[in-house]
Amino acid sequence: MGTEKLLILLGLIASVVFSALGYDMRKSIVYDKKTPGVFYCPQHKVTDVDKLIVRARPLKKLCEFDGKKPLPSSYKSDCYADIDESDFGCKEKYRIMKRLKDPKDEVKKKKL
Repeated sequence: MGTEKLLILLGLIASVVFSALGYDMRKSIVYDKKTPGVFYCPQHKVTDVDKLIVRARPLKKLCEFDGKKPLPSSYKSDCYADIDESDFGCKEKYRIMKRLKDPKDEVKKKKL
């Protein structure tokens, strides 16, 4: 991926993560349908939009422990404040997976 495309992607992610009402850590998991195999999450506490650092992680890493607490002691977080393993992270994975499902399959099932 070229530098310009990466900067555009990071800008897009930043604009999604930060709303006009302010930053909400719960809503910092970002999914882009152009990159279906990954999700993006912040690596550090964000204090400024210009200093946002995100990391692409495989979708299978989102909610890999099914929201169970406590997390294993050997677990190293993929995202700041373990938001990828929070209840919100698990709900986001469910929403993303539902979106990835082929809508044509849903229509076929309803007809049966």
